[in-house]
Amino acid sequence: MMQSIVVLQERTIQDYRSTYNDIREWLRREKEGENRERLVIDWDDVVFEVDLLKSQEIDLDYILELIFEKNKNTKDKSFLVEEIRRIIRSSTENRAKESMIVDFVNQTDLDEIKDKASIIDLFYQFAQKELKKEAEKLIKAEKLNEDAAKRYILASLKKEYASENGTALNEILPKMSPLNPEYHTKKQRVFEKISAFVEKFNGVGGVI
Repeated sequence: MMQSIVVLQERTIQDYRSTYNDIREWLRREKEGENRERLVIDWDDVVFEVDLLKSQEIDLDYILELIFEKNKNTKDKSFLVEEIRRIIRSSTENRAKESMIVDFVNQTDLDEIKDKASIIDLFYQFAQKELKKEAEKLIKAEKLNEDAAKRYILASLKKEYASENGTALNEILPKMSPLNPEYHTKKQRVFEKISAFVEKFNGVGGVI
């Protein structure tokens, strides 16, 4: 007699992906932390039964199309946001974009959008405005050299990651002696902020 096969619901699969990504992110932070020498867990040796989920990555356009579809079936925007958060967190590629996508949903009249192509276009317009606004805010808050900072950020977006190699990062910092105890703290903070910025806005296009 053939055994029955249990087909998991889409929501359950999303939860598995999200949990997988939570553990993956925790391990990544542990490896990068101060105690990396004492870390006994080797990521390469960790085996998950949900490993297959890595090959089923959810891209940004798919998430936006789901927003369009799910909005037609609910008038409760808070419920829609929670559903979208669940989907975003199941995607390693788009987790950093969660706040931006949620802001888009909350600030957009989704009922006025006629088709999936339109919601994608509107999101990228929204994201590009946010990119410019947040870049200017970051530069101002950290008192960076504006022209050098814009070049460095745009180059990092093009490469899809920020780098500490070379002199480009040093050139964007305000004038400060490398002997100043605060210099390296400042440099590391700026690098971390720009890295997070690049992760959030990677792939949305736009200018600063």
